[in-house]
Amino acid sequence: MTVSKLPAIHPGEILRELYLDPLDMTPYALAKKLHVPRTRIERIVAGKTGVTSDTALRLAKFFKTAPEFWMNLQNSFDLKVEMQKLKAELEAIEVYEAAA
Repeated sequence: MTVSKLPAIHPGEILRELYLDPLDMTPYALAKKLHVPRTRIERIVAGKTGVTSDTALRLAKFFKTAPEFWMNLQNSFDLKVEMQKLKAELEAIEVYEAAA
């Protein structure tokens, strides 16, 4: 499998640690600037919900990043979490070997 062995880091942790905390900005203040409900950003920062494409586009616009950055963080997190859940089942799957 090509998923890295680094721990799963929720995009909300990245948002909080690398963006909100250094700017001394609250989730509420960010939500107002993004024109989204306060609870959306609070739940992302708390790791209770993921980043949607809508939110990725808004975060990208505000922070001058690519929306793919936010979506890739979410996809990486989702894959790592799912890989842990399915670990035994995935190990039981044989690798396809093409005939030579």
